[in-house]
Amino acid sequence: MNARVNLTMGPVEWGILILLSAVWGGSFFFVGVAVADVPPLTIVLVRVGLAALVMQMALPLFGLRMPTDWKALRAFLIMGFLNNAVPFSLIVFGQTRIASGLASIFLAATPIFGVLVAHFMTDDERIKPLRVLGVAFGFAGVALMVGEDLSGGIEGTLLGQIALLGAALSYAFGGVFGRRFKGMGIEPVQTATGQVTASTLLLIPAVILVDRPWTLPMPSTGTIASLAGLALLCTSFAYILYFELLKRAGAMNLLLVTLLVPVSAILLGVLFLNESLSAMHLVGMALIATGLLAIDGRVFRKITAAREIS
Repeated sequence: MNARVNLTMGPVEWGILILLSAVWGGSFFFVGVAVADVPPLTIVLVRVGLAALVMQMALPLFGLRMPTDWKALRAFLIMGFLNNAVPFSLIVFGQTRIASGLASIFLAATPIFGVLVAHFMTDDERIKPLRVLGVAFGFAGVALMVGEDLSGGIEGTLLGQIALLGAALSYAFGGVFGRRFKGMGIEPVQTATGQVTASTLLLIPAVILVDRPWTLPMPSTGTIASLAGLALLCTSFAYILYFELLKRAGAMNLLLVTLLVPVSAILLGVLFLNESLSAMHLVGMALIATGLLAIDGRVFRKITAAREIS
């Protein structure tokens, strides 16, 4: 029998959630520092490569070994492509054109895309009326933020925003594809290790052909520290927090992290990268947050229940 998940989060669960959001918010800050010295694909390869090395060494601590059958390896390759290689590359490219705080807001749209992808690609996650409302609010927020920069043309910040939305969509497909690992008897930590390892293998040829990193100047100490933080904190350590919270509080509570990540990303960007956001971007974030709360549903159900009692 599976262990019962505590859907009501206590102080420990909230602490993990806040720490996870701060760590993931920090990834936008680290990328914002690194893109000044290192090309996007190289940043992504360092991120997943170091994370893969650490997680492969840590796997025995969980009493696990990596599956070696072709079915599992093929699934890791697809998951690594959808959930790491593509979105990480698009995020870093996007941050060459837009601020890290704004990038985090666009990534907050991931669950909105996830609802749509799950509706069309699964049999048990159909859209319900409240989720339709959530998707509508979310896309209204995205449209509001994108619309503000349409006058800059496709070569301006708009291209960066499109890249971030592409990353969110890729994450959504990755989330739906990742459901199959449970049925394959593969533990979440094995899935995380397999996908970063697979994405490392996928990215090596692209980095050699496109970036030719051996021709690049030596990055600064700050950039090296940022790359290490991106790999060790925002990937390896973040996955440990992610799966611990998933075990303790369930998948629905994990949705709340997407509301908190932009907060830490924006604060770090403003404090250390001299970034700023317009009022329209903040309004867009508020609409996305409202959409995510509707998709989650608990706040609206509590309001409805309170009205019925009164």
